[in-house]
Amino acid sequence: MPVIHSNDADFRAILTSQDKIVVKFYADWCGSCKILAPKFEAMSNEADKADITFVKINAEENPEIRKAVGVSNLPFFVYFENKAIKASGSMSKEDAIRALIQ
Repeated sequence: MPVIHSNDADFRAILTSQDKIVVKFYADWCGSCKILAPKFEAMSNEADKADITFVKINAEENPEIRKAVGVSNLPFFVYFENKAIKASGSMSKEDAIRALIQ
């Protein structure tokens, strides 16, 4: 499934309608964010991750959700399961992201 681009206004609807969500917080100026973008997109299309909704949110343009989940550095990932945060952290390696959602 393609990555969904979300924001402060519509994220709550995504959170309440999906069981498993991984969110990537990024900024347009962030080099690591740009490097991870195609890998994150590819992960969203893997068959074994079909039950996970992949979302990206521009951290600079969406301060409410950024503050709510405690974004401290970019790129920052948050894994939600049944509307609760199960894991989060700033990471720039694909293996770390995969471990986050396992």
